[in-house]
Amino acid sequence: MNEQTSPPDQRVRQGMDYGESEEVQEVHAAIQREKREPRVGLEPLSIWLIAVYGLAVFFGGAYLGRYSGNFSGDGLDPLGGPPPTKKAGGAQGEQQQAELTPHDRGKKIFAANCQTCHQANGLGVPGQYPPLAGSEFTTGGSRRPGMIVLKGLEGPVTVKGQKFGTAVMQPWDKTLTDQRIADVLTYERSEWGNNASPVTGEQIAALRKELANHPSSFTEPDLLGVPADAELPGGAPVGAAPPKPGAPPQPQSSPAS
Repeated sequence: MNEQTSPPDQRVRQGMDYGESEEVQEVHAAIQREKREPRVGLEPLSIWLIAVYGLAVFFGGAYLGRYSGNFSGDGLDPLGGPPPTKKAGGAQGEQQQAELTPHDRGKKIFAANCQTCHQANGLGVPGQYPPLAGSEFTTGGSRRPGMIVLKGLEGPVTVKGQKFGTAVMQPWDKTLTDQRIADVLTYERSEWGNNASPVTGEQIAALRKELANHPSSFTEPDLLGVPADAELPGGAPVGAAPPKPGAPPQPQSSPAS
């Protein structure tokens, strides 16, 4: 045979000689400590890439919101589509408000400011807030209710034979205008079966000027010191029916000299 067997020392060793190196597990553990193998699908996303995507979405949405024409074909046509509607305001809104009767305007003012205490039916809350329906302070002359609304009422008060010891009504002279006070008084004096004369803004303006230096709210003795049939200047006589809705107010006859 021509083939000769190489001596053991001259053989080329292939692979790792596990007899002369560390164990395989220790080698793998060292590699793991050097660098972790990447995991597919769990790579962290760059913060800069997140910022770029966020800006792209923001500006894209802003562009669509401004130039989309409400996603309608007529929105981008300068000659098509219905004309834009305008909200009623200014002189038109004031005209619509003026077309309402004082009773209707007063009803809205009452619902927004007075209904919580005196209730929608005008019966108030027993022991706390006095009623306005059939109240001698509401259906008598216009001076007493004008004083109450302008400057407020505090302390015990007796209405329709029932005592209200915790009755406290805030003054409205700093909150409501003369006309709004007149409208709500007109509503209260002609609602829930009440049948008293209306009140005008000019009357409240005169009373406001008269009570300008009054420091605090009125009490029941203050109201009882005023005659029950006392009217504000220019008011209608006690017992006169309020004008019908939509009808112009009747002119007041001047007292005989």
